[in-house]
Amino acid sequence: MDVSLLYFDDCPNWKIAARRLDAVAAESPGVVVSHRRVETLEDAERLRFLGSPSILVDGVDVFAGPGSSVGLSCRIYRTPDGMAGVPSLEQLRGALGLSRDEA
Repeated sequence: MDVSLLYFDDCPNWKIAARRLDAVAAESPGVVVSHRRVETLEDAERLRFLGSPSILVDGVDVFAGPGSSVGLSCRIYRTPDGMAGVPSLEQLRGALGLSRDEA
């Protein structure tokens, strides 16, 4: 499974997302994580970048919601602990179709 982390440098949350994705990948040998920096608004529009960090699984933004807008901004996620700049580990596992038992 190919997982892409899209980000832009000015958003600090992408580094936390990268660490969490690395942890999930370490648990699941079939998960390959790559990072892609989005540098311009034109790149954001071309990639349908919904903010940093964005997590794509096989090219699909697994956390995209209705009405999400494209742009160079920090993204907010609804987590079990409230709003946060990154999904929780459990949310990432769920989005990748992994459970803690499979990991």
